[in-house]
Amino acid sequence: MGNGVKEGRVGLKQNNVEPIVAARLLPEGGPEKKNVLNSLMSGALAGAVAKTAVAPLDRTKIMFQVSSKRFSAKEAYRFIYRSYLHEGIWSLWRGNSATMVRVIPYAAIQFCAHEEYKHLLGSYYGFHGKALPPFPRFIAGSLAGMTATMLTYPLDMVRARMAVTPKEMYSNIIHVFIRISQEEGLKTLYRGFTPTIIGVIPYAGLSFFTYESLKKLHADHSGRLQPYPVERLLFGACAGLIGQSASYPLDVVRRRMQTAGVTGHTYSSILLTMQEIIREEGLVRGLYKGLSMNWVKGPIAVGISFMTFDLTQILLRKLQHRMDVQR
Repeated sequence: MGNGVKEGRVGLKQNNVEPIVAARLLPEGGPEKKNVLNSLMSGALAGAVAKTAVAPLDRTKIMFQVSSKRFSAKEAYRFIYRSYLHEGIWSLWRGNSATMVRVIPYAAIQFCAHEEYKHLLGSYYGFHGKALPPFPRFIAGSLAGMTATMLTYPLDMVRARMAVTPKEMYSNIIHVFIRISQEEGLKTLYRGFTPTIIGVIPYAGLSFFTYESLKKLHADHSGRLQPYPVERLLFGACAGLIGQSASYPLDVVRRRMQTAGVTGHTYSSILLTMQEIIREEGLVRGLYKGLSMNWVKGPIAVGISFMTFDLTQILLRKLQHRMDVQR
């Protein structure tokens, strides 16, 4: 009788507790391949949802970044209204297909790389399974952004061209690649890469650092390991605000260099581009043109992105755990 009870308890422990313990011990609740696949899927969805939500504001920002026209909220509204009036509502999402082609692999790689860099740095510093210290937290974000940028940069170049040109010039994404390679050379696909990679270090580093830090502070003070969705959205918004503000001048330089072939300018280097912008438009009005719109667009996009990634990860882990239990 006593043995039967013991065996029943042992069986219950084996059936119910061990999978949960294993799920907690493993970084993402499953084997390494499933972890990577979950991160890629979650990142892809996060990027697609976030960028589609703010596409009209993003296109408006790019249009002002690549022109010498002074930016203001009134002028931004006029541009959006004229685009809607003359070209229809869907013109506000012009270039979004190219954005999706770029942002889906970019976000998938960035979020997945961040998870992997966190594990690597956690093991190196002896914090495996725990929150990283501040500096490694920043490094993990920067490395993730650099990895994604290096692998997807030509797609960002194409997206910028489609955003600032009439639809008659480029009929689709493939047409952009063909025309640029034929008329300007393949090297043009990487024009503006240097300011991009320099800018992504503080942008991605500060974004991931801020988001992870706010989640840790929340857990320490609230006692809840998982924030509510709206809290994740707010943490992501703060991360986007800080990250994009820190790297914004390089974003303007990048856009100018990317679109030089269709705007009539010749920007050969970061410093010369900055000098020309400052000389023609001034320091603040030139290098920080459209920043106020970024303070609206950026936090929304980054907040949605981080929230979507986390919630999708949680959902996929639950589904994976259920499938493991059923087996």
